Amino acid sequence: MNSFIKANPIRCIGCRTCLISCVVAHEGKRIFEIDPDGYNFNPRLFMVKTARVSAPVHCRHCENPACKASCTSGAIFVKDNVVLVDTKKCIGCKNCVIACPFGAVEIVETAEVQNDGSPRKIANKCDLCVGVADSPSCVKVCPTEALALVTDGDLSQSVADKRRNAAAAAAV
Repeated sequence: MNSFIKANPIRCIGCRTCLISCVVAHEGKRIFEIDPDGYNFNPRLFMVKTARVSAPVHCRHCENPACKASCTSGAIFVKDNVVLVDTKKCIGCKNCVIACPFGAVEIVETAEVQNDGSPRKIANKCDLCVGVADSPSCVKVCPTEALALVTDGDLSQSVADKRRNAAAAAAV
């Protein structure tokens, strides 16, 4: 089973600290000390805010990802149970954006310039900070602990607890 990050909208205060930590983790430099025009601020998650709730939306790292199936260039792949984007292969066709049932993929501009002078665009989505941080950076920095990394063991325990509770309720 693929791990993923879940958000608790009751705890989330919409501070967007998770977005900043994502950019800091992936930029590999201190973004507050460099020229704001020297990099693209492209977090790999999205904040959804309404009048009553706020919560970040992450990639669910599906078992059979629709984004991967729709990718015509083979840029989306699964490695060690994490759905990743090979930015060198991505052609920015937007098929993955349309295919994702969670709205967790976005097309972003890169610092690269194409032959026609326009910025190169690629798919952008959560990669669980694989290779850039010891755990998802957003989970580590959330001040209200609204984010949690869900693993196979967590899901198995949740299912067992629900079955136990259902059996106990039926016995009464």
